[in-house]
Amino acid sequence: MSASAVAPAPVQLVVGEEELLVERAVRRALAAARRVDPQADLTRVKVTDLTPPELAELVSPSLFAEGRVIALEGAQDAGKEIADAVLAYAKSPADGVTLVVVHTGGGRSKVAKELPTALRKAGAEVIECPKITKAADREAFVRNEIRTAGGKADPEAVGALIDAVGSDLRELAAAASQLVADTGGKVDVEAVHRYHRGRAEVTGFAVAEKAVMGDRAGALEALRWAIHLGVPHVLVADALADAVRTIARVSAVGRGDPFKLAGELGMPPWKVKKAQGQARGWDGAGLAAAMSVVADLNADVKGVAADSGYALERAVLKIVAAHGRR
Repeated sequence: MSASAVAPAPVQLVVGEEELLVERAVRRALAAARRVDPQADLTRVKVTDLTPPELAELVSPSLFAEGRVIALEGAQDAGKEIADAVLAYAKSPADGVTLVVVHTGGGRSKVAKELPTALRKAGAEVIECPKITKAADREAFVRNEIRTAGGKADPEAVGALIDAVGSDLRELAAAASQLVADTGGKVDVEAVHRYHRGRAEVTGFAVAEKAVMGDRAGALEALRWAIHLGVPHVLVADALADAVRTIARVSAVGRGDPFKLAGELGMPPWKVKKAQGQARGWDGAGLAAAMSVVADLNADVKGVAADSGYALERAVLKIVAAHGRR
């Protein structure tokens, strides 16, 4: 064992629904344990598969004192007995064992919902992994990925990368890391276009951009290519929703300096400027109609519609029609 390494917190609460961030939190706990004991291993177990005696066996100190990380997954589904057992252990954890409790933040039962608060009070280290849904948060994630990989990127390059890759965090993380490696650390718009040439033409963002500009033929062609090439329907729906909502927000504050409006709107200046240009083709009634369309589409692509591909095409046509109401 390494005497100089700092042992990880014995009980860690990973709370949130962003899968990539949750997985990274578990991996960080394992890496920290292995700095103390290179032989430390990771055991994953669902809370619904455990009884209190089985949990006690998992977290009991090893005869040979090997390091262990136990990832207790799905803690939002915990029943009273196992929740009480987890909390009792958290108050008196064993040496050499790291218990990572993974919880979405919700819960089916009162005891499951209250478990994160109880673990916090018991002294668990808390790692927040909230779902990244806002454009600004996604941009911050990409900037941090590039910085962590040892690179730098201007705001326009970050936006171009998201346009090219989409909103999936795993793909964005991989693309950011690859760009830093390929460019020597300087990530700009030209680099993004060079390494992702062609891909931007078939993402949901390309579909959205053509739809909100009223380009019926272009939007349908981009949509059909995106579906043909396997772009997830939910990502196309997200891009359409983001485009419509961004135009609505920018339209609501009126015209002005994009740099001044950026802080007020929580968007980068380039995005405000782009939306200002797109907003010229919209009025209040059209935007209200388009907002209703993307709200319905969100449910359709998540299982409400029998055919999500058809739902996307119908939504694109409605958005284009709303644009033409002026």
